[in-house]
Amino acid sequence: MKAEWIYTTYDGLSTDTKTILVESTPDLGQENKAVNLHPEYKYQTFEGFGASLTEAAAFTWHQMPKTLQEEFIEACFSESGLNYTQARMSLDSCDACLSNYSAMEDEKDSKLNSFSIKRDEEYVLPFAAAINEGIKEPITVMLSPWSPPPFMKTNGEKNHGGKLKKEYQELWAEYFCRYIKEYRNHGINVKRISIQNEPAAVQRWDSCIYSAQEEKEFLRDYLYPALQQHSLTDLEIYIWDHNKERAVERALTIIDQDTDYMISGIAFHWYSGDHFEALSMLRERFPGKKLIFSEGCVEYSKFSSGNQLANARMYGHDIIGDLNGGAQAFIAWTILFNSEGGPNHVNNLCEAPIMYDLESKTMEKKLCYTYIGHFSKYIVPGSIRIGMSKFTDKLDVTAFERPDGTLAVVIMNRTDEEMTVYLRLQQELLELNVPRDSIGTALLS
Repeated sequence: MKAEWIYTTYDGLSTDTKTILVESTPDLGQENKAVNLHPEYKYQTFEGFGASLTEAAAFTWHQMPKTLQEEFIEACFSESGLNYTQARMSLDSCDACLSNYSAMEDEKDSKLNSFSIKRDEEYVLPFAAAINEGIKEPITVMLSPWSPPPFMKTNGEKNHGGKLKKEYQELWAEYFCRYIKEYRNHGINVKRISIQNEPAAVQRWDSCIYSAQEEKEFLRDYLYPALQQHSLTDLEIYIWDHNKERAVERALTIIDQDTDYMISGIAFHWYSGDHFEALSMLRERFPGKKLIFSEGCVEYSKFSSGNQLANARMYGHDIIGDLNGGAQAFIAWTILFNSEGGPNHVNNLCEAPIMYDLESKTMEKKLCYTYIGHFSKYIVPGSIRIGMSKFTDKLDVTAFERPDGTLAVVIMNRTDEEMTVYLRLQQELLELNVPRDSIGTALLS
């Protein structure tokens, strides 16, 4: 047995990625410093990594010179780049937009005659089209709403929460279907939808509140019947689409004998902490449902743009925890921002894996870009998570069997101490040096 050990270190200024070849030795009873691999234990099949294609990302991309536009697409979607295959897009505006907008604002228009996605046709859809032109297969898209049009809501605005008025539930379901069909007509491979982004959060940006019962009733009585009427039941429907800490309660309320067949899975975010155990409980209670990570980023209101190592570790730690909890896709927040962390119509500035400086016309790959790549390049779609045990909680570890039969093992050392790790598989050992403050991927064949 042999392995490629690809690892990245960071000294506070620059990254250094090295690849070494490691040959196995017989296991003569190694007990300490072992990471055991058990391919005989198989779990979820993974569908891919990706990020959100927001108006902010699209607008920033349009400001780049053509050579950088092409370089960006290569960096994110090629096999030599991040190998992204998934994306999330907002139905109408979200905070990572130039302003609030809706596809329709005439409250007297009960037939959607005034409905138009002209706003998306300016930046968002050409951006998605350029991405699809540069890759083998169109990216798989989850479409999610942040807020219905103001006239449909109890607070009369896109922002600051509010609820969907009961008298507009049917029209909102029709609006939903129209958006999906328009996107598909523009070549967008909309495979998934969520019912509402962050339905328990009153945000200063686009938001709308649903209790679990309200989300279930809207799905059961309005959205799913509309999807049936428009022949859109091939879509995967995801509930919750919010932080992990209340995902179990939400699923237990919404998924019942009436809605079970309508729901493909549960989508979740990372903003309230790990709660990886919640994913394991969801997997145990609802084994037929998919678990999809649909949003997470480093918010400058909470974290520093200067601490690249800490920010990158957030991605590494959460990806591994989510994968080990059963996640079948990982879709980060906005794929591209300008150097300030925007544009954002409420100044909710954040870090993206790639950021573009408008003045110098340069594209910067943050350390999190490299950390994500240690997963997305090697845990390819169709990979199956396998059993694993580790000797210390100072390491984050996950392991997958790829479609070609090779194993991909990602190890993140979040300490300031170098560690020796022995990968143990079928009475063979592979000795790896895992540097301090590093992340690495071992490919075993």
